[in-house]
Amino acid sequence: MPHRTVPVLLHIRPLLTLTAVTSAAAGLLALLGAPEATAAGRAVAPAATPGGAAATVRPVAQRPADKLTFTVTRSGRAARDGSYTLRCRPAGGGHPAPGRACAALDRAASGGRDPFAPVPGDAVCTMIYGGPAQARVTGTWHGRKVDARFSRTNGCEVARWNRLVPALPRTSF
Repeated sequence: MPHRTVPVLLHIRPLLTLTAVTSAAAGLLALLGAPEATAAGRAVAPAATPGGAAATVRPVAQRPADKLTFTVTRSGRAARDGSYTLRCRPAGGGHPAPGRACAALDRAASGGRDPFAPVPGDAVCTMIYGGPAQARVTGTWHGRKVDARFSRTNGCEVARWNRLVPALPRTSF
C-alpha cells in the first residue's frame, strides 16, 4: 500500500493558530498597558544573562523625570500663548493640565513612536491650513534631549500638533 502523507495545510494550521493567538495576546497586553521591551525604556521582565543571573532593567519609576518647556505663539487664545513648563513622573509644572498633558505624550509615544519627530520630508500632506499657531518644545523626555518645532501649515502638521493636545493647546483656528 502506498505511503500517504498528511496534507501540508494540517502542518501549517497549528503554526498559524499559534501565531494568531500570540499576536492577539500581545496586542491585548499592549492595550492593557502591560510592560514590554522597547527602545523607549519601558519596564521589561528581567532577562537572563550568559551567567544565568537576571539582568537589571531600569523600571519606569526609576527613569529620570521628564521636563519640557513649551513656548506657544499665535494660538488664537491669548491665555494659551507664552511659555510653560511640564514635568512628568510626577506630573507638575506650570502647564494648565499637567496630568492630562503627560498622558497625551505617553499615548503619542506608545509603540515606540517619537512624539516629537518631524513630519518626514517625503510625506504627502493635504494642503489644509490649520492656522498661524506655532510651538517649540525643548527639554528632556524619556531620558533624551528634545528640541522640536510645531506648526499647523498643512494636514500632516495639524495632525502632529493634535496628537499632543492637551500638552499643546487647542487652537481657535
